[in-house]
Amino acid sequence: MTNPRHARDTERGRYYTDPAGGPDLISVTNVLGTAVNKSFALVPWGAGLVADHVIADPIGTARRARSEQTALRKLLVALPSGTAEKASNLGTRVHKRAEKLVLGTPHPADPEVEPYAQQLARFFRLWRIDFDRDVEATETTVFHRQYGYAGTGDLWLWLPTGRFRRRQLWLIDYKTSAKKPVHTVYAEQPMQLAALRHAPVALLADDTDIDAPRVHRTALLNLRPNSHRLIEVPSGRPVFRAFLGAVRTARYVHGAPAASAYPTILPPWAPGSTDRKAA
Repeated sequence: MTNPRHARDTERGRYYTDPAGGPDLISVTNVLGTAVNKSFALVPWGAGLVADHVIADPIGTARRARSEQTALRKLLVALPSGTAEKASNLGTRVHKRAEKLVLGTPHPADPEVEPYAQQLARFFRLWRIDFDRDVEATETTVFHRQYGYAGTGDLWLWLPTGRFRRRQLWLIDYKTSAKKPVHTVYAEQPMQLAALRHAPVALLADDTDIDAPRVHRTALLNLRPNSHRLIEVPSGRPVFRAFLGAVRTARYVHGAPAASAYPTILPPWAPGSTDRKAA
């Protein structure tokens, strides 16, 4: 995830400030993070991290279980969140490097990012990409004020995938991972691309509104240290309607009262009953 200029993190997740005024717009990733249950994948993944840690040093873990139970438990509990934070940080750096690669601007040395950047460069060479001719936009924020959301797309790219090699505009989202299989696709990812695809407004660097590019097809570009794969995912109206349902769910959750706001109901004869006091 990158850090777009108008995005800000709140206690309810990321929101975008609209430079034209009006209410804040919930980010696409915030919507999906709030409304989509990812535990089916995350719980086994987190359990696997803990298991791998124990298996890697069973004797040392057993010793700590006898002598440092509290510290060991704290370490094991923190493993999934710490690993996820490191992966998110790496993803952000890869996205920044990708933008610099597309724009042809200098970039700092980053050995951890280099394998992913090399795979991205291989993808561009494979498709014979001319950045001036084929790149429509990169790292561009789009708004859908009617439905109250915003997001930032990674790459709008013309590819010769139509009939008779006719060029089509693809919206492509980079996905990085050190260990996930290169063919990995999660159920919420098509909704992410559908949200970006159907947003009608794009924001220029000077905060001017323009019509967002009309996209023909959408895909994930899975980047791994030793491989890459471009995977087309659906983003038509049915997927977009599913995303809008997630927007409504996320806004409800973010606006729900705190637990303390809900009253406890007691029978009229019980001590502390409001009906008893009223009587």
